[in-house]
Amino acid sequence: MQLTETHVAISLEKPIRLQEYAVGIFKTIPTKSGIKKAIKKQLVFVNNKLASTAQFINGGETIELFSVEAENEFKRLNLDLEVIFEDDFLAIIFKPAGILVSGNSFCTIDNALAQNLTKSNQNDAIRPRPVHRLDYPTSGLLLIGKTTSSITSLNKLFENKEIQKTYHAITIGKMEQKGTIDFLIDEKKAFTEFEVLESEKSERFDFLNLVKLIPKTGRKHQLRKHLLAIGNPILGDKEYFKENLILNGKGLFLHASTLEFTHPFTQKNISITKELPKKFKKIFAL
Repeated sequence: MQLTETHVAISLEKPIRLQEYAVGIFKTIPTKSGIKKAIKKQLVFVNNKLASTAQFINGGETIELFSVEAENEFKRLNLDLEVIFEDDFLAIIFKPAGILVSGNSFCTIDNALAQNLTKSNQNDAIRPRPVHRLDYPTSGLLLIGKTTSSITSLNKLFENKEIQKTYHAITIGKMEQKGTIDFLIDEKKAFTEFEVLESEKSERFDFLNLVKLIPKTGRKHQLRKHLLAIGNPILGDKEYFKENLILNGKGLFLHASTLEFTHPFTQKNISITKELPKKFKKIFAL
């Protein structure tokens, strides 16, 4: 085996499981799933001892990543991103529709972050990483961590529901003015608040609605599944739709418009809004 990267764990208030702490500390393996695979392949050592997925990090440990053969340096995607907010700890960028946040594909937001953001000056600086996801066809605001402690803190804010995300969508069919959707998703509780801001009569779709959506839980495809469940699928959705009500060629009309939270290091209130895409404005005069 060949030693590829070394990291000294920062001081921690309480122990963190290795596979959680190690997310983003290595350039060659930036994802949690990648870290778990490396540990299981016996390529990760802590203080010169073979690591396990059950191991906790207290702070101060030397974490080493090995490879069976020399790894290529992490390739960077040449993709210009709109950076809406950035400091030494975190950033908020605009994710265009039609691009994956992360995954096996080379063309992802994750692969484009390093050349679009300024490297942090903090001691635990890492390659910038997204701390949540947006679906491939969804546009909008994406929160990025630039340090190990920032990623940990932002994940905690999400777990404690202290980050409020607001979306806007255009939906099909007549709707109630406002309400809460509470259909189970994957047998788990899921809640979405909605409010219809405008409605237009449509020859093809009967009604089109501009809807504000606030998810109170974070299930996969929650908004899309919830709106279909009440009979009002999102315009352009080709996965969760009603028969004969598919709009082709315009993409999904779902946009992550606002992020609100208290900055975990400066304690300042962060409230960022990204205006709706042009395709929304072609249907509703905004």
